[in-house]
Amino acid sequence: MGRFQFYFLVILVASMAIIQLSNAGGEGSVPVEECPTACSVRCSATHHPGNCIDVCQDCCGKCLCVPSGTVGNKDECPCYRDLKTKYGTPKCP
Repeated sequence: MGRFQFYFLVILVASMAIIQLSNAGGEGSVPVEECPTACSVRCSATHHPGNCIDVCQDCCGKCLCVPSGTVGNKDECPCYRDLKTKYGTPKCP
């Protein structure tokens, strides 16, 4: 393999990795079938895991995103952050 082809492949792979990392945690980053797993992590520290997981899965199904960690980080998923209850309070855990 020529030197040009080798460098081209290295740059191509690095570019693909950067694109994948830039989309991590954003809207649409969680396929619907992975919502239960993501919500289990999100709700792992709550005293009401059943309720938390149900609401989280509803939010994940709408936004296709769940923030990292057990609390906070909602800026990673603006749709998740901005969903409100009928009383105007944050819906998603």
